[in-house]
Amino acid sequence: MASSFWLSSAPLLVMLVVAAIIDGRSRRIPNWLTLTLMISGLAQSFTAIHVARPSMAALGIAAGFVLMLGQFALGGLGGGDVKLLMGVGAWVGPLPLLAVFAGASIVGMIIVITQALWQGRLKVLLNNSAVVAVNLAHLKQVGVEHAVATGQSCRSVDRPLPYAVPVLLATVVIIGLQGVL
Repeated sequence: MASSFWLSSAPLLVMLVVAAIIDGRSRRIPNWLTLTLMISGLAQSFTAIHVARPSMAALGIAAGFVLMLGQFALGGLGGGDVKLLMGVGAWVGPLPLLAVFAGASIVGMIIVITQALWQGRLKVLLNNSAVVAVNLAHLKQVGVEHAVATGQSCRSVDRPLPYAVPVLLATVVIIGLQGVL
């Protein structure tokens, strides 16, 4: 069972490796790749060795959009990151996608903290994170435009996080857990 689960997930993992390499180099995830992820995820849901049923694949796309919408609206990540998670949702469905999202958030946080430590900017990262959190907590009072501007001005690292890397790592773990269960 576990080997067939890994085999049926192999195209997803290959596309995520490609996304991680491209995102790591250019901090962009191309539309052709995210669209391929979504279409192939939907297509695999109709096969005998599907990872997610067709209805769950469609819900996974919607869940990926909803999970990322707030961060995208505030300028915390790009449209390619949103579409990437939607593509993963098409492959795994909404509940495993929630686990991928949580895992990617944890991995991403570890990467950002490590990068800030490496660059000697941990204090700046913590201060900027506090400012952004206060702005988000008082969003009604400060307004969305102010919150977005604050988020953009509070960059604590030289280059933004290539989101495809933590998504890849989290997806491997979640697929591994599903294959075992």
